[in-house]
Amino acid sequence: MENLKNKTIGSFVAEDFRTAAVFSKYRIDFCCKGNRTVTEVCEKQNIDADALLENVLQVVQSENNGTIDFNSWPLDLLADYIEKTHHRYVEEKTNVLLPFLDKLCKVHGANHPELFKINELFIGCAGELSQHMKKEELVLFPFVKRMVKTKDTDGVLHQPSFGTVANPIAMMMHEHDNEGERFREIATLTDNYTPPADACTTYRVTFAMLKEFEADLHKHIHLENNILFPKAVILEKDFVEVE
Repeated sequence: MENLKNKTIGSFVAEDFRTAAVFSKYRIDFCCKGNRTVTEVCEKQNIDADALLENVLQVVQSENNGTIDFNSWPLDLLADYIEKTHHRYVEEKTNVLLPFLDKLCKVHGANHPELFKINELFIGCAGELSQHMKKEELVLFPFVKRMVKTKDTDGVLHQPSFGTVANPIAMMMHEHDNEGERFREIATLTDNYTPPADACTTYRVTFAMLKEFEADLHKHIHLENNILFPKAVILEKDFVEVE
């Protein structure tokens, strides 16, 4: 048990994504801040580390009913999955949430002024994520796929314009941190997506969609921060000759 306390949150989730539910229950960030150890997190958030690990181990040792082992996937497949699953999700849900939030501000803003701040935060999130995903799709992911193909064919990896893959990765992780912080604020303003007593159907649907959006974003960032990015850095080091 003591050795597990020095293990990072992100590595637990990378090995078994079902543990994400345990960390979420304790309000532990497993995506943007997944590089912290159990000890670090528990000391900072005043959590009983033994109780937390007991819950985690119960999940890990239970029968795995079809949970996808993303940690075993080749990086080119994982990059494609993130783009086709999570990037598309963000694009589709953003187009629905923006007009919903705008409507809530017009109809309920007088009684619930926090809606204006929630709307402002989500508008910022939508714009930043759109640019962020394009950088991944046009720059980072193609290079990751090229590394995989080059290694498979015993080729030579030519140095990209950004120098090393660690450079765009650092930028992407910084942007992940920004969006994680933005959604923490949204969660606080919505009382963890709890609609007020006078909420109409649109109000309730919007809050449910925001909660789902945050959950998908956590998984999205986890797959990149804790699996794709560190493995891409390791893969790049496998190439002896970088021109």
